[in-house]
Amino acid sequence: MLTLDKIYHAAFVLRDVARRTDLIAASRLNSASDLYLKTENLQVTGSFKVRGAYYKISQLTAEERVKGVIACSAGNHAQGVALAATSMGIKSVVCMPDGAPLMKVESTKRLGAQVELVKGTYDDAHDRAVELQKETGMTFIHPYDDELVIAGQGTIGLEILDQLPDVEAVVVPVGGGGLLAGVAFAIKSLRPDVKIYGVQAAGAASMYNAYRDHTYETLDHVDTFADGIAVKTPGETTFKMIEQYVDGIVTVSEDEIAAAILALMENQKLVAEGAGATPVAAALFGKLPIEGKKTVCLISGGNIDVNILSRVITRGMIMSGRKTNLMIALEDKPGQLTRVSEIISGMGANVVSVQYDLADPNMTVTSCFLKLGLETRDHTQIEQIKAKLTEEGFKLVSERA
Repeated sequence: MLTLDKIYHAAFVLRDVARRTDLIAASRLNSASDLYLKTENLQVTGSFKVRGAYYKISQLTAEERVKGVIACSAGNHAQGVALAATSMGIKSVVCMPDGAPLMKVESTKRLGAQVELVKGTYDDAHDRAVELQKETGMTFIHPYDDELVIAGQGTIGLEILDQLPDVEAVVVPVGGGGLLAGVAFAIKSLRPDVKIYGVQAAGAASMYNAYRDHTYETLDHVDTFADGIAVKTPGETTFKMIEQYVDGIVTVSEDEIAAAILALMENQKLVAEGAGATPVAAALFGKLPIEGKKTVCLISGGNIDVNILSRVITRGMIMSGRKTNLMIALEDKPGQLTRVSEIISGMGANVVSVQYDLADPNMTVTSCFLKLGLETRDHTQIEQIKAKLTEEGFKLVSERA
């Protein structure tokens, strides 16, 4: 059984390994609550995962160390295992889904692990790791469903209570549940009045469903760019602990996660990966009862793939009303575009793309569709621009795929 003493012991073991990450105020993100960010995205390896992995490996026997360790991971646990094992002179093998971000794969190799890419999802990588463990006798370092790993993650809870003694709510990402279980256990053991909430991607809501239905279950598939929490099967141990210690779990959409990543970059100068941004997404979009409360959002990691970062930013800008597309039915005569441009620029927006469509069979021969890409301040400004164009006699139409 996990005990508070074990979490304190993990904190002692990790004192010279894991960074005591800053807790920073973030009032610009949500004025309705007193918001703080626990910046595990600035942790060694860019994720909290090094805590649990290092503590688990540090407790291996001499015989187990000789045989080596094996793990499965979408990327962050992989780097934690690689760093820990290499620093202790232990061989490590990590199975990763073939769709794992390249930066996480390369970082894992650079930290000294042997990487095997497995076709499919995290769960397929898990099955392959279990198979290899049986063949080799290496110790399996589970990413979340392990008491010592959970204890390592729980050290974050101790730090939060030390950094913000009067905290009222803590919001934590959840995939398999190791982080949420550890933080919830640590905080509830010392401050049972603090509310603990989990946030999961709607496209991978395995723990959300299990918590809601009070039964352990597995998803048929997952669909989210938040690869760090794209888990079809939550942990059995973590599920039991979360049922006991967590006050609620909510889900957020892909667009809401993207908007949170953008908000963190713009307002806090922090880079978060999809999983790490889910608590902020929940706070931004009113998913939790945290109004007026001192609330900590745990930013679990910052290892976002740069290849998708630009797409995520674009999605976030659209979600927050910073970008939009308009399509206007125009009479094909001189001066029309000039007038449209004057209206838009006069209202403070910026035109970034212009396209004429003269061939659409749904319009008359003497007309055209004008497609505009705009940079805007927010949704209110978009609606004001639409209203002004309509008032000036221009016909807005729905853009078709």
